[in-house]
Amino acid sequence: MYDKLEELREKIRKDLGEVKCVDDLKNIRVQYLGKKGALTEILRGLGSVAAEERPKVGKMVNEVRSKVEARIADQMKLLEARQLEEKMASEKIDVTLPGRKAAEGHLHPVTLTLREIKKVFMRMGFEVAEGPEIENDYFNFEALNLPKDHPARDMQDTFYLTDEFLMRTQTSPVQARTMQSRTPNSPIRMICPGTVYRNDYDATHSPMFHQVEGLVIDKNISLADLKGTLELFCKEMFGSSVKIRLRPSFFPFTEPSAEVDISCVICGGKGCRVCKNSGWLEILGAGMVHPNVLRMSGYDPEKVSGFAFGMGVERIAMLRYGIDDLRLFFENDLRFIRQFK
Repeated sequence: MYDKLEELREKIRKDLGEVKCVDDLKNIRVQYLGKKGALTEILRGLGSVAAEERPKVGKMVNEVRSKVEARIADQMKLLEARQLEEKMASEKIDVTLPGRKAAEGHLHPVTLTLREIKKVFMRMGFEVAEGPEIENDYFNFEALNLPKDHPARDMQDTFYLTDEFLMRTQTSPVQARTMQSRTPNSPIRMICPGTVYRNDYDATHSPMFHQVEGLVIDKNISLADLKGTLELFCKEMFGSSVKIRLRPSFFPFTEPSAEVDISCVICGGKGCRVCKNSGWLEILGAGMVHPNVLRMSGYDPEKVSGFAFGMGVERIAMLRYGIDDLRLFFENDLRFIRQFK
């Protein structure tokens, strides 16, 4: 037993001399002093030692245990102090280094375009009006000369929330709300920008996009006023050399109606891939306010007339910045967004 105890003491001394970290020391504690440790096993085996030798052996085991515990405690303090010093050295802050500049955000290209559109029309004396994105069927369709059985409703493939409420498909309901909130036949000159929703998704359509629609109502408003207004807007947005043309079209809420084109901003009207060699790019729809729309909102088409127009903000942004896929605006790819900083 004495030889075994002396051999164990030498082994413990050797192991403690090879300790390099706190975890090594914890393993030694478990290996020799734990419930199943070597010294604990010797103490449990004292029953097999002769009765006259038992006190002497037990005293030696306890002495060895005490010395091992003291040595482990001393080394633990040294190792923890060294570990703390290493941690402090590795985490030291050099206060002489320049600070890290916080990244600055910037406006989205759609926001930049929308702000520019607003500025142009506000300089022409237009007010800016807003309305709810969750709209009822009456203002979204019926007040715009689109009764429930009108086939033009199918073109908008709408997101309905209930039978009567839907995500608005255009900002035109704001025009109807504005007319019905004013004194009958009073003049109006307003634009209504905002988010709209339709069930479309491809390179030139998104289920959520932005529109700006305009409305002018007063005495003796004519198609010439419409063309003059839109021509000034297009020159402000795309340059003084741009030309516009109006092509006959159909919209239920205007009569007559027109699609408005501008001379291609890429080729200057000579013909290229972007304009499909036509020299023209379609940018918006417009027309004279339909008499039915005026009547439903309390205006007398015999006393006043007006014009309305609507454009997609993303469409204008694509032309201004030379972007060929509308989906890039909403995919949040920083490589794309950072170009507009």
